[in-house]
Amino acid sequence: MKTLSIRIALVLFCIPLLCQNGAAQTVSKQSAWQKIAPYFAISDQFKDQFGPYRSPLKFYDGREVKNPAQWKKRRVEILDRWNELMGKWPALITDQKLEFLDSVRKDGFTQYQVRFSWVPGQKTNGYLMVPDGKGKKPAVITVYYEPETAAGLGRADLPDRDFANQLCKRGFVTLSLGTTESTNSKTYSIYYPGIQNASVQPLSMLAYAAANAWNVLAKVQSVDSKRIGIMGHSYGGKWAMFASCLYEKFACAVWSDPGIVFEDSRESINYWEPWYLGYHPQPWRKRGLITNDNPAKGLYPKLVSEGYNLQELHALMAPRPFLVSGGSEDPASRWIPLNHSVAVNNLLGYKNRVAMTNRPEHTPNPESNEVAYSFFEYYLKY
Repeated sequence: MKTLSIRIALVLFCIPLLCQNGAAQTVSKQSAWQKIAPYFAISDQFKDQFGPYRSPLKFYDGREVKNPAQWKKRRVEILDRWNELMGKWPALITDQKLEFLDSVRKDGFTQYQVRFSWVPGQKTNGYLMVPDGKGKKPAVITVYYEPETAAGLGRADLPDRDFANQLCKRGFVTLSLGTTESTNSKTYSIYYPGIQNASVQPLSMLAYAAANAWNVLAKVQSVDSKRIGIMGHSYGGKWAMFASCLYEKFACAVWSDPGIVFEDSRESINYWEPWYLGYHPQPWRKRGLITNDNPAKGLYPKLVSEGYNLQELHALMAPRPFLVSGGSEDPASRWIPLNHSVAVNNLLGYKNRVAMTNRPEHTPNPESNEVAYSFFEYYLKY
């Protein structure tokens, strides 16, 4: 009888604690939503405008997609077509674990230097950052020219790009990755099987590498594999966009000012370069805008001439949520291509899956980052 009384007392003691914890999470989720909610709204200037972009809700033979079952088939068609155009990925590497090389205790988390195979025959180093505390946690992979910047170990003159560091302080496990060696050699990407005979467009191979990163991060004991997102800025924004669109296991994504569609008049929206979608064997074209004297080569001119653009890839995210953290390369007018993803989500019965912030400068700032981090909190943490 005494034992039973003790058990009852413990239960009664725990109930208010559980209620308080649940209430705190509810308040936190509401707070996160209040920060991000305005950015799902499309201004009247761009509402229901679809521009020259081909509708993802039409099969390539012209048939309309009228219901979710047909969208499922159309989604496969888009993914198959783009993989055919860009080159088929090697088999994913799903049977490995992270190698831990070093660790540093910081305020509230542990930073590990890690290594794993991200493409066949090639390993990469990065930084795994794990917050203190037990239990499964949401996670975010960050991608950039090198892993130090997002981990908070980069140059002091590049502020507001320490995404992995800041997200870890908010309770996320983070994995910061980058193409250090190819950045140093100014080849900027991953070439498979080699730089002179790549069979997959380099930007697609970056997406493949991120998919392998997802598979290795999902095995980390403290990570909830159903709550892994990806984020990157500029070059990393292109990388994060292609990774999340092409690999469905990413739960959500933030793309910081990558230039979300082709635009030949903007030098930074340079999908035609050989390290993105314009691969051709070296010697490479001179870097810069496309001109008669310096034409684009490889796949990119074919994509443009045949009417392909990236709104088709955006649609592959549905119904997974994504945020465009727009700057100089992704102004408010990008709602025109994004309306196609909104339409796909509407067909599937989902609202608030496509968001965009806008700032004048290319560089992220504290305000744009606060929305990005709150976006991850709302969709992954609570």
